[in-house]
Amino acid sequence: MRNSVLLLILAITSSLTLADQSGRKISTTRAAPSAPIQAPLTPEPELTRASPATELISIPESYRDRDIKSLDKGTFRLSDFPGKVIVINIWASWCGPCRLEVPEYEKVRKSYLGQNVEFIGLTTEDPRSGSARVSRFLREVNFGFRLGWADRDMARLLMNGRGAIPQTIVMDSHARIVRQWAGYSSRHSGDRLSASIEEALRGTNN
Repeated sequence: MRNSVLLLILAITSSLTLADQSGRKISTTRAAPSAPIQAPLTPEPELTRASPATELISIPESYRDRDIKSLDKGTFRLSDFPGKVIVINIWASWCGPCRLEVPEYEKVRKSYLGQNVEFIGLTTEDPRSGSARVSRFLREVNFGFRLGWADRDMARLLMNGRGAIPQTIVMDSHARIVRQWAGYSSRHSGDRLSASIEEALRGTNN
């Protein structure tokens, strides 16, 4: 009798469990489909690196034969000094580092007196508006280089895309650029110039 009762209870419990499970709703969530990736209508421009200035290997003959207006009247040309190493210093009266560099370069110039080295200083200023400033600069600074005005085209060629002043160019007797640099290095610019001149002289003899 007891066994019959237990079996009846188990049967009722099982039927209730099945009924409860059959009525339960199982919900499933579907992930919303992702939208396709499209390029923006107004894409940002790509960043590009500026191309570095190409190295100035030599000064073209057309520029070597170009008249340069001298500060003390008259003209001269780079081609007026065949067989010589030519040092070109690009400067300006408003340039503070130029004022510091000139005395060091003057010592180098004096050490090469009587040798095949020509020292030329070209200012990038406009002679029509900068004459007074340049004259004042030269009264305050002893600058024994051959001095002239670099016109816009000459300055653009010699500076070769570098906007800094001062700049220095050392050219051997074959018009090849041996060294070119921008800026002034305290107590080192003179040594650097001397070493570059010696290198140019060796190239001249080869």
